[in-house]
Amino acid sequence: MAKTEQELIAQNKKAYHDYDIVEHYEAGVVLKGTEVKALRAGKANLKDSYAAVRGGEVFMHNAHISPYSHASFENHDPTRTRKLLLHRQEIRRLTGKVQEKGLTLVPLKLYFKDGLAKVELALAKGRRLHDKRQVIKERDLAREAAQALKGARVGRG
Repeated sequence: MAKTEQELIAQNKKAYHDYDIVEHYEAGVVLKGTEVKALRAGKANLKDSYAAVRGGEVFMHNAHISPYSHASFENHDPTRTRKLLLHRQEIRRLTGKVQEKGLTLVPLKLYFKDGLAKVELALAKGRRLHDKRQVIKERDLAREAAQALKGARVGRG
C-alpha cells in the first residue's frame, strides 16, 4: 500500500501538556475557499480550540484560521465553528465517551492529506496541576538518565 503524504499546517503542542491522550481520530473539515487558501499559506492556530458533539454532528470551536490576504469581500470569520466529518459509528462512540467519563475532544494537528484538509482529534482527559508537574519531573529524569547513558558510552571508547 502506498504511503500518503501529509503536509502539517498547525499543531496544538499545549494539548500534550494539558491532557492525557486516550484515543486518536482523523476527521475531515468543512471549509470555505478562502480558508483553504489561508491554510495553504500556513495561517492557522489550534491553541485554544476544542471539539464538541451536537445533534449527532461534531464541530470544532475556536480554531483560528487567519483571513486570506488576497481575498475580496468574501473573506471568512477567523474563529467560526467548523463542522468535522467522521463516520456515524465514530460519532456515536465519541458521544458516549464524552458524556460518560468526563473526557473531552481536543484537536491536535491540522494537516493536508492527499489534498484534503484533515484534523487529528484526540479523546483526552484533563490533567490537574500536580499531574502536570509530575509529568514534567518524569520527563526531566528520563532525559538526565539518557544523557548519563550517552556520556558513559562515549567515555568508554
